[in-house]
Amino acid sequence: MRHTFTRGTALTLALLGATALVTASIRPACAADTSLDETLAVQQNYTPVPDFTNLVKRVSPAVVSVDVHLKSGQSTDDQVDDDDSGNGNGNGNGGQTQNGLPPGFPQIPGFPGFPFGFGFGVPQQPQAVEAKGSGFIIDPAGIIVTNNHVVKGAKTVTVTLSDGNTYPAKILGTDPKTDLAVLKISVNHKLPYVELGSSANVEPGEWVVAMGNPFGLDGTVTAGIVSALGRDIGDGPYDKFIQIDAPINEGNSGGPLFDQKGEVIGINTAILSPSGGSVGIGFAIPADMVKRVVTQLISGGKVVRGYLGVAAQEISPQMAQALGLPQAHPNKDGALVAAISPNSPAARAGLKPGDVITSVNGTPVTNPGDLASEIANVDPNHDANIIYLRNGKQNSLSVAVATMPANPDAGFQQGGGNAAPAQGPLGLTLAPLTPNARSQLNLPGDATGAVITAVKPNSAAGQAGLQPGDLLVGIGAQDVASPSDAVSAIASARKAGTGAVALRIVRQGQALFVGIDLSKPSASDK
Repeated sequence: MRHTFTRGTALTLALLGATALVTASIRPACAADTSLDETLAVQQNYTPVPDFTNLVKRVSPAVVSVDVHLKSGQSTDDQVDDDDSGNGNGNGNGGQTQNGLPPGFPQIPGFPGFPFGFGFGVPQQPQAVEAKGSGFIIDPAGIIVTNNHVVKGAKTVTVTLSDGNTYPAKILGTDPKTDLAVLKISVNHKLPYVELGSSANVEPGEWVVAMGNPFGLDGTVTAGIVSALGRDIGDGPYDKFIQIDAPINEGNSGGPLFDQKGEVIGINTAILSPSGGSVGIGFAIPADMVKRVVTQLISGGKVVRGYLGVAAQEISPQMAQALGLPQAHPNKDGALVAAISPNSPAARAGLKPGDVITSVNGTPVTNPGDLASEIANVDPNHDANIIYLRNGKQNSLSVAVATMPANPDAGFQQGGGNAAPAQGPLGLTLAPLTPNARSQLNLPGDATGAVITAVKPNSAAGQAGLQPGDLLVGIGAQDVASPSDAVSAIASARKAGTGAVALRIVRQGQALFVGIDLSKPSASDK
């Protein structure tokens, strides 16, 4: 469970709120005030808060508590985020009890083992670490779904049913990329269960019910509404979370999120919290994603995904201008291919850096996350129909999707050949990629291009975010084999009057495009 504690935040907000109430000006409503019409419309369409009593009675027997004893030497920092993880990138323990404290208690530096600092620095003996989370039964034979981070590093796992009976559980499979896990308990009778519903038609504003084991309080029920859809919190490559305001806290991880019909539409996984507790921003994995992953974990213990072999990024306004793309909503108009892995399905099909993928099998692609999810959902050895833009024109092709390798990000280096050092335009100093530079930049032996050795302050390149150590491998769709290639290609783009140019670079092993406004003066112009 990962914690982000900011003491005093709640009090500060409360005081600010009180001040606002005192100083707010009051004015009479006018007949011409359009807000009155909007208020009346809301009142006329007002729907009372639903009663979830029957729903809870029907589904609660299938909700379980999950208790994990970690392997010897496993620390709480080895566990990834739980419901108070903030942005999914902090340190945490998935709901563990640490140093004898109940879950959720902050530890003040210098006073280990006591809440709120009342320990006077007394050293504490290391104690067993436990993780607590939630889950739910999806099959009467004892199949249970929960989060991967709840059971990560587990030595033993036990499941407590709603009737209080406890059973040892076996981990059938886990998928860290979606933070899902499947457990199995053996019982001599059929168990109550719930089915995974569909999240395809979930809409912001609809009521939802969350159930689970927050802070060890099993059988807890909370309600709220769907706040937003498709949230990417930087937790994994397939983030498309349902955002909810139903209160969920530490220990809710792995618990079900129900719609008003009692169908599971998501799995509660994370919260954004400056205080360690719920502030009304929670995230659930959509049920449609869960179904595909869980089915594979049950049948084979692992998830097999489709692989295209492209590195993609969002489209900036400068990039849209440089590539001749629509500029109304550039960051929602597709996934820009930044690099192609050699010998990949994309390379064999003829895709190139600079192409913009807008659709996979008829499903619109608005950003790189959409592309990753849609390709991952294609069964290996099956074709994916791809629509893409190249030089402003729409094209289509069929790609035979492969099985995703263990390290799908490997092999995205590009280029070809070296040349003498050169001063490039736009505020860049370029040099050939020598064996020594290749070693210093930790590049593979076959990587080639032009090394950016300096960026002039306040130049077009500097304002675009280029850095010394970046490897320039292309200008638009054209490969760069040397500094002179780069200078020539950029000069041609300036002469053509395109207004912007897209540079393909490799930075710390990651391929990406950087758009530069050509209307800004270059280093050679100053």
